[in-house]
Amino acid sequence: MLVVFLDSIFILISRALMPTSTSNFNFHGSVSKSKWFQELQAQAWNSFLKLPQPSRSDEMWRFANLKKASLEKFVEASKTSEVAEILRRSQGMNDVAAKFVFANDQLLHLEVEDLPQEVLCISIEEALAKHEELFRQYFMQYEARLGSQKFAMLHQAQLRTGAFLYLPPGVVLNKPIEIWHWVEGVHSAIFPHTLIVVGEHSHVSVLERFVSLRQEPTLACAMNDLVVAEGGCLNYASVQEWSSQTTAFHMNNTSVSQKGRATSLQLHLGGHFVRTESDSRLLGKEAQSIMLSINPAVGEQEIDQRTFQDHIAPHATSDLLYHNALSDHARTIFSGLIKVEKEAHQTDAYQKVRNLMLSDDAEANSMPGLEILADDVRCTHGATSGELNKEELFYMMARGIPPKEGSKLIVRGFFQTVLDRLEEPHLRHCLEELLENHLF
Repeated sequence: MLVVFLDSIFILISRALMPTSTSNFNFHGSVSKSKWFQELQAQAWNSFLKLPQPSRSDEMWRFANLKKASLEKFVEASKTSEVAEILRRSQGMNDVAAKFVFANDQLLHLEVEDLPQEVLCISIEEALAKHEELFRQYFMQYEARLGSQKFAMLHQAQLRTGAFLYLPPGVVLNKPIEIWHWVEGVHSAIFPHTLIVVGEHSHVSVLERFVSLRQEPTLACAMNDLVVAEGGCLNYASVQEWSSQTTAFHMNNTSVSQKGRATSLQLHLGGHFVRTESDSRLLGKEAQSIMLSINPAVGEQEIDQRTFQDHIAPHATSDLLYHNALSDHARTIFSGLIKVEKEAHQTDAYQKVRNLMLSDDAEANSMPGLEILADDVRCTHGATSGELNKEELFYMMARGIPPKEGSKLIVRGFFQTVLDRLEEPHLRHCLEELLENHLF
């Protein structure tokens, strides 16, 4: 009897300690008629339910405020009624080859102005309907290995639409492609996805923008796959202007083949809790991956960035430069790993994180790392934190510039060193204007 009683107590305690539902999401089945995609989404939903929530003991979530990563209040976004307003405000670059506008996970507008006929610039729904074999060859080929596998499975299960861009070999686009993702509605959740495939010796630039229509609590669980074939070149920039109440997950997988080059820049101008994971694989000789990030963190904002520079082939180069400027009670977290696999000889890999502390109450956590399994490599990594240069500020004040404006100018110059790494002039000019408007 005593044993039975103790067993009953153990069962009751175990049930009490079991995690409760972590969200209000339901799986309604795939929106696609593709049998493969239906099965894929069902499997992803089951994985999401089985995978545990991140905990304080998870090294991949070290320093993160797990309460801010909660999904409890959010529900799938309903169809927007603000179509006219969203289209009116989706005005970014003046001269583009194509433009997508999504809102609450629905395609509102696709404008193709100047693309060769063989280029695919279509929605994911159309890709599944007309080019399924091509799409499934590249879609989410790699697991999220930087801590957010549960959220990646939720993304895959709930995915309704997104952008698919495919450039066959030998295509060079002189004009960029612009993609807009909007969210509106209290506690609405969206799951944007972008898949970009750059064929051999092809070249394209893409600007992706994530925007909240209003200041309200929302969730974004976004992912992109960036695939660069031999000799291809991709310039990709993402700008998020979420509301100050938004919880956002941005997950990226980049793969670069022989002599290919991928440059990716993130500009974070909003959000309450923003978690980014950037996983770059250098698969071929002389592949290049440039990873850039600009983060003016303010208020109670938390920006959590995890990166992986995975050198699989020899003679490849990766270069990471992240700049954070922290005001008020803002927090930033950076955890990055450069891994050089056994056969990746003569690797060049760099990783630099710089934190500009504008407040005594701000907090910056930086954890760069190296794992080298090959000989004859050159790898450097580091993180620095410092305050505003008082001599520079005094110099400006002596010329009539108020201290507040002088501080902003110093921050602007701090970020410009990252923007200068973006070689594509159309993207760089657009980001410079957005940053200027944000700071001033």
